[in-house]
Amino acid sequence: MTRALILLRRRLVGSIFVLLIVVIGTFLLLEAAPGDAVDAYIVSTGGDAGMIELLRHRWGLDQSELTRLANYLWALLHLDLGQSVTFSRPIRDVILERLPNTLLLMVSATALSFGLGSALGIYAGARPGSVRDRFLSIGSLALYAVPGFWLGLVLIVVFAVDLRWLPIGGIETLASDKTGLDRATDIAIHLVLPVSALGFIYLALYLRMMRAGMAEVWRQDFVLAARAKGLSRRRIVLAHVARNALLPLVTMLGLQSAQMLGGSVVIESVFSVPGLGRLAQEAVAARDTPLLLGIILTSAVLVIVINLLVDIAYAFLDPRVGAGEAGA
Repeated sequence: MTRALILLRRRLVGSIFVLLIVVIGTFLLLEAAPGDAVDAYIVSTGGDAGMIELLRHRWGLDQSELTRLANYLWALLHLDLGQSVTFSRPIRDVILERLPNTLLLMVSATALSFGLGSALGIYAGARPGSVRDRFLSIGSLALYAVPGFWLGLVLIVVFAVDLRWLPIGGIETLASDKTGLDRATDIAIHLVLPVSALGFIYLALYLRMMRAGMAEVWRQDFVLAARAKGLSRRRIVLAHVARNALLPLVTMLGLQSAQMLGGSVVIESVFSVPGLGRLAQEAVAARDTPLLLGIILTSAVLVIVINLLVDIAYAFLDPRVGAGEAGA
């Protein structure tokens, strides 16, 4: 426990600098892009020079770039993400409304890809070179090569349009007034297609990694010793081979969190899921820089938190991890 706490403390200190770099870098990149929220507003609604000047003053766009950056960083110290130009509401409230949908999509897709991918990887790696091993390896490679948006569209056409088994999109039935278990069931049904589209691609990655890891562990001396003792193949696979091959997958789970979050942006657009992905799309279209900054900052915090949890889990799974840091 002490070793995990020391590891967590050091990761948190480093995360502060990472967030600072993300905020400053993103702010400067968005400022370098042509146009701003006033230009997008005038194009959509119209207005004269007086209105343009008034809006720039109201939204603080008439200040220098450094002044606005300093004001934004000072507001962040007070956990204030600012006001959304598009929604005319606090950005924190807008993000908190959409964040649960994105988290639900990500967690469900991660559970599907990691759980089923690891299980299929163990099944394939239990007998390297067998027919099932080759079949699953080729199938996973083909699945990994499929773009997420294309897989999502195919799932919509087959299961929503042709068979009509599942809803086309959304997170739940609008104006259904469902509560409790009925609402949870309705949300679960709506998530089947987007979770499948997002999870199947990463499922192929975990399957291939698990299978490759098991093929490597099979050649280790302790496995040969277990076989010499006469242990059953099932026990060797589950207690020795799969357990040691699982460690790299835990590391990959943290590394893939950023890609999973990026993939959810596309999937949310395809299935009309009201999450951070669609919110970012709306912010880009409206040139709502404060809202886009808040979304990117929230996404960075999510990735950092996931990686912290993965580091702690890895430290418990492998006692060698963090031992040097604990002794420093």
